[in-house]
Amino acid sequence: MPPVSEQQQRDLVGYGAEPPYAAWPGGARVAVSLVLNYEEGGEQNVLEGDLASEGFLHELVGAPPVVGGRDLNVESLFAYGARAGFWRVHRTLAAHGAPVTVYAVAQALERNPRAARAMGDAGWEVAGHGRRWIDYRHVPEDVERADIAHCVATIERLTGRRPVGWYTGRTSPRTRSLVAEEGGFLYDCDDYSDDLPFYVEAAGRPHLVLPYTLDANDFKFLIVHGFTTADDMLAYLVDTFDTLHAEGADRPRMMSVGLHCRIIGRPGRIRALDGFLEHVARRGGAWVATREQIARHWLATHPPRP
Repeated sequence: MPPVSEQQQRDLVGYGAEPPYAAWPGGARVAVSLVLNYEEGGEQNVLEGDLASEGFLHELVGAPPVVGGRDLNVESLFAYGARAGFWRVHRTLAAHGAPVTVYAVAQALERNPRAARAMGDAGWEVAGHGRRWIDYRHVPEDVERADIAHCVATIERLTGRRPVGWYTGRTSPRTRSLVAEEGGFLYDCDDYSDDLPFYVEAAGRPHLVLPYTLDANDFKFLIVHGFTTADDMLAYLVDTFDTLHAEGADRPRMMSVGLHCRIIGRPGRIRALDGFLEHVARRGGAWVATREQIARHWLATHPPRP
């Protein structure tokens, strides 16, 4: 059983029955944050010195990793996201004029600099998502710190702007403190516990957290009993937005949508993104924004208390 001090770090109260009034720009009821995870080329692979092939978030659901060897099928499924899926998502977002935040893995960007340039040219926010797309729970602290710095430098070099946001996904117990210690980030997203941003203490000072989502997320196409068709995901996104929109009459909320090039970028799934953006535009009352825009608004409107 962990020490009491560690247990006390869990906040199960949050804002409670009276969350703060977000005061989104334009009186919006919902701040909608689209997030595109760019990971293809940074996944686990024995070519990178890993012990096995990637076993997570690909179409061969449940297939065990190949230990000590390559899985060429899995490699090509990831390659689809970079070669074709990214550009299909890019075209869809451009057609709607929708801003997006990219969670970018440094090595993935290095393997496809054309995609990195397209992100910068489109004015997308590019946030850090690690040097590689791996589980950092057992990575030594000095290595994780160096990987964060490498990711920052790579994004700045390839897109023209350093990241101000961070999301590891598979964090270590030290990730948040290392991100806060780095000093150049406005926020991190390694949390799923609320419908609004909030502050925690990290590296001895207030640190902004923008919660992310694993429910309104296309990764559910690749789990048992998740989404099967584009209509499944579209219905879930619409239901989520409409609920938050109704609640937002009194207490505006934030909605995150998680996307992956190799998943939503498939032709049979892209309609979920297209249809959701159409619904949001018709319904009104939404501020579709990057996570940086949301963070800057929150820092200005709801600054941390001493």
